Amino acid sequence: MTVQEKPAVGAEVQLDEAKVNAFLAKVLDDWSAVSSAPLVMIGERLGLYDAMSGTGPLTSAELARRTGTAERSVREWLLNQAAGGYVEYDAASSRYNLPAEHAALLPIVYAGFQTYLAAAKAEARIAEAFRTGAGMPWGDHDPDVFVGVERFFRPGYEQFLVSSWIPALDGVAAKLDRGATVADVGCGHGASTIILAQAYPRSRFVGYDNHPASIEVARRAADEAGVADRVSFEVAPATEYPAPTDGYDLIAFFDCLHDLGDPVGAVRHARESLAGDGTVLIVEPMAGERVEENLHPLGRAIAGASTMLCTAHSLATGGPALGALATEAQLREVVTRGGLGRFRRATETPFNRIFEARK
Repeated sequence: MTVQEKPAVGAEVQLDEAKVNAFLAKVLDDWSAVSSAPLVMIGERLGLYDAMSGTGPLTSAELARRTGTAERSVREWLLNQAAGGYVEYDAASSRYNLPAEHAALLPIVYAGFQTYLAAAKAEARIAEAFRTGAGMPWGDHDPDVFVGVERFFRPGYEQFLVSSWIPALDGVAAKLDRGATVADVGCGHGASTIILAQAYPRSRFVGYDNHPASIEVARRAADEAGVADRVSFEVAPATEYPAPTDGYDLIAFFDCLHDLGDPVGAVRHARESLAGDGTVLIVEPMAGERVEENLHPLGRAIAGASTMLCTAHSLATGGPALGALATEAQLREVVTRGGLGRFRRATETPFNRIFEARK
């Protein structure tokens, strides 16, 4: 762009047409995504995707009949979905197809859109928090945020937690097999706690969260999963939950340490609550050590959620606002200041970093 460093007021600015067009293309892509977000949720709500899954190509009329919906609306919905690449369109037959590969990812697709749409309802309040620095507590968000977040993280926990994350921790899997005591701090709806309880029936688990409504959901989920005999959920902040006399063998922070108002205090309390040879498991979103390492779609998505949810909550509770893109160096400093002497990255996935900390 050929622009003066400080153009005079009223002076004409010379724009690079190629850069203008490239940026407009990016904005157009964003507009199309935003316009499609509610349509994805409508597709889930009305069973449109379910009706297309595994059935082969369908016309709009056929899909409308299968779902008891109005063909004209379905026709427009399908056009949006095909233009976005969510479904495929065959011009010769005027039919639309949902590929099996797309259908397999739909649960996390729904979860992401549900979370972002719900978080956007707080836009005016978050804007005011930008002016005041006051942030916004997690519990003040639309309830769909809590549902969406649990739906988003659960598939990753189901895939990796027992199969690779726990085995990556020194000696922890064997302890859990024999029978250990575990605290899941910031447990939300309890997905991670319940997954561990299902895998390790000899161990005992307590989930702690400062959001009472989430704890009620977690208790019902434990009953439904048949693990209430070895799982309990309690309302407590990350710096004040009780510990057994011998301490916890494992204390876990699943995608929440960066949200806290006092992450150092949370680590310090975890250290005080640990058994002598206990372990702290910290799961955090994938992030780079420098800003430029996060300048990609995943980094953009994480930073968006962090601005509306994570950073806002930490600021509202007097915290340092680590944010969901906290660097490993920042996390190491928090853990060290909290009194844990050993800290390492145990393993990782494309979306998560898994850290082990000990006394």
